[in-house]
Amino acid sequence: MANFEQITHIIQLAVAPVFLLTGVAALLGVLTTRFGRITDRARLLEKHYNFIKDTPDGELIKVSLRSMWKRARLINGAIGLCVGGALMICLVVICLFLGEFLKVNLGTVIACLFIFAMVLLSLGLIYLFREIHITTDSLKLGLTIADDGVKRIDRVLKN
Repeated sequence: MANFEQITHIIQLAVAPVFLLTGVAALLGVLTTRFGRITDRARLLEKHYNFIKDTPDGELIKVSLRSMWKRARLINGAIGLCVGGALMICLVVICLFLGEFLKVNLGTVIACLFIFAMVLLSLGLIYLFREIHITTDSLKLGLTIADDGVKRIDRVLKN
């Protein structure tokens, strides 16, 4: 059994990964908020699309819906990757304690788990960046091609 000094040392080692988990939790908050806003807007557009699908406004909504569902898939993927990264960080902390209690050298396992966590978090951020890029492109499209179409969509949504 580990003594008090060993447990204190393990807790000190575990503090950095735990702080990292706090940052991941904040990132997950951002991602879930974005996901919620995308799905709410898409559901609203889908509701109106059924009534105007054979009009020019319907075609504009259809294009917007395609973009939103692509964005939703990216954000969903980012959430999955970040949750996976958070789980790997939790396993790092667990391995820190298990290694000490079982008197087993888990240094390689801990390093691999941490590297894998960073890879997953990096991929999640890349997915978020891609989603933001698509959002920006759709805004450019809305401003240059369908400025009056955006106004029509807003008018349709108000009715």
